Amino acid sequence: MSPLRTRMIDDMTLAGLAAGTQRIYTQAVRRLAAHYRSPDQLSEEEVRGYLLALRQRGAARGTFKTSQYGLRFLYRHTLGRAWGLFGEKKARRAQAEASA
Repeated sequence: MSPLRTRMIDDMTLAGLAAGTQRIYTQAVRRLAAHYRSPDQLSEEEVRGYLLALRQRGAARGTFKTSQYGLRFLYRHTLGRAWGLFGEKKARRAQAEASA
């Protein structure tokens, strides 16, 4: 098991996520890594492109959302990246209004 995967599982355990949720989130990260390379080496735009391609391929809403949530957990909590891609709707709206 990779150190990144171990760290993410530890972070999910500390966050109190159920075993089933942990399994779904790690699967989402595994699929991303299979599509590109190690997730910790990806840019925000690459992850955005992956999610967009997932949506365009017709992934069911539930599949898309669990993938999005799993990747959001990895990048926010485990890697500590504050990407706008995973920002809350209100925060994005406020940012857009501030730049207008």
